[in-house]
Amino acid sequence: MITGVVILGVLLAFFGYIYYSMQKMKNAPIVADNPKIKNLTEQNFNQQTKNGVILVDFWASWCAPCKMMAPILNELAEELKASNTVGKLNVEQYQAVAARFKVRSIPTMILFKDGKEVNRFVGIKSKEFLLKEMARI
Repeated sequence: MITGVVILGVLLAFFGYIYYSMQKMKNAPIVADNPKIKNLTEQNFNQQTKNGVILVDFWASWCAPCKMMAPILNELAEELKASNTVGKLNVEQYQAVAARFKVRSIPTMILFKDGKEVNRFVGIKSKEFLLKEMARI
């Protein structure tokens, strides 16, 4: 009986912590983009991705993991050489572009070289991981 109460207490504490964390992430403010990050649209997407290496972040304003990626992408954009860039595309505003690349969950980051997709990452990734992947291209 006591074991059951202890297990129930631990589970309640665990789920309470998860709920608290989710609310905190959900209400996190949107971080302003680094000026070096390209704001991509349906109209400029092909032009911005056709030359060089660009990491495109497919995101939405309501996505908590996307909010967590924003500071990482800001730091990444600051460290990249001129031939490599970071771009962001809001999937709520430009659903056709997201559908064209079969983006089904966000954040999804697609690495393009000269307009062609070379790699894809889903979920939160570290700056070091992204730097390493971009250096491989």
